[in-house]
Formats: sequence, structure tokens, C-alpha cells
Amino acid sequence: MDGIADMGGTSGWGLVHPPRKDEPVFAEPWHGRAFALALLSIRAAGANVDAFRHSLERLDRAAYLDEGYFGRWLNGGELLLTDSAILAPGAVEARARNLRGEHVQEPPVPEPARPDYAPTAEGPLRTLDVPPAFAVGERVRAKNVSVPGHTRLPGYVRGHIGVVDLIQPAHVLPDTNAHFLGENPQHVYSVRFDSRELWGADAEAFAVTLEMYESYLEATS
Repeated sequence: MDGIADMGGTSGWGLVHPPRKDEPVFAEPWHGRAFALALLSIRAAGANVDAFRHSLERLDRAAYLDEGYFGRWLNGGELLLTDSAILAPGAVEARARNLRGEHVQEPPVPEPARPDYAPTAEGPLRTLDVPPAFAVGERVRAKNVSVPGHTRLPGYVRGHIGVVDLIQPAHVLPDTNAHFLGENPQHVYSVRFDSRELWGADAEAFAVTLEMYESYLEATS
């Protein structure tokens, strides 16, 4: 979906600072706890990593940006748990207010409604019997489509032409896996795009390489 998470290629966000070599994994103690809670929420909700990414895409601007990276993970985990009715909407806010001594009534605990989902194998990699549709060195176009649900096809690359640099192992398709509509494994390609193809002739010259699922691509005419 074209939500707040699809920020690639957009302007107005300020400088991008590379990580420092001495940067800790978790700068604050609560960051590690937030990371653990997010992973636990995926398991408790009966979900998968793609569904978790889709929960992040559906956050509003404040929940996605204002509370920082690990605050975003907490908010995404909460949304997963409310999706599966492990938590009632508003339950976390009510508990936080009670911790502040406000004495509010929490919403009743709902009946869990976890998705009917089980992976066919460990991890996201799969084996396909069909050969790749595209070859190394082939020019391909990213499809110019707007996906209503989850996708890993960035908006800034849609409709643009690149070159296949490498064929990766087949992988579960996030677009369907996030919605528990089947794994639909596909070949994955490392596709190199010229920055001037993406952002015009005045752009700084450099290459952008993306991992693209086969259904994201089409042959050039």
C-alpha cells in the first residue's frame, strides 16, 4: 500500500546520517524490550513478518514517526494484537493511564481471532520447479501499479526500467503472505536502476539496486 512507510525517493526529510561504527544496537534499555515485544506480538497474533510490516504501513504519521524507530515497532505490534483480538482497541492506552493513577476501566478482553495460518517450511526461502522469467543482463520494467494491501514494490521505482544483475533464490511473496492468502513463492531479482532514470536527468549519477519479486516486473517492449 502507498502509506507513510513508502518514503523512498521523497524529499523534505533532512539529511540521512549513516550509522556510527560504535553505535549500540539498542541505545536505550527500552529499545531492546520493544524489539522483544514486537517479536512476541507476531507469535501471539499467529502472524508472520510480512503481516508485521503491513501493520507498520497502516500506522498514522504520529505513530510511525513521532515515537521513533522502536516506538514504531511497539505500535505495529499493538496493531497486530488488536487485529487478532488478543487485545481490545484502547486496552494499552487504558493500562498506561491506570499506571499513571487515573483509574480508568479497561475494555473487556475480546475472543481471540487469530488467522488460520501456518508456514509450509522454515524461513522465507522456497524451491521452485519453474525457471526464472528474466535473465541476468535483461532490461525489465517495474510495473506501474498501486497495490491496496502490502507490497515491497516502492512507489518511486514503478514504471521505470532497470537491468537484472542477479537472480536470487525464490522467496515467499510478501503481498499475499502478509494477508494470509498463501505464500505464492516467486523468483527474486536484483535489479539495478540508474538514478537519472528514476529522478530525471538532473539527478546525481549513481545506481540503485533493489530486490524485486517476479510479479513486480515486466519485459520491456
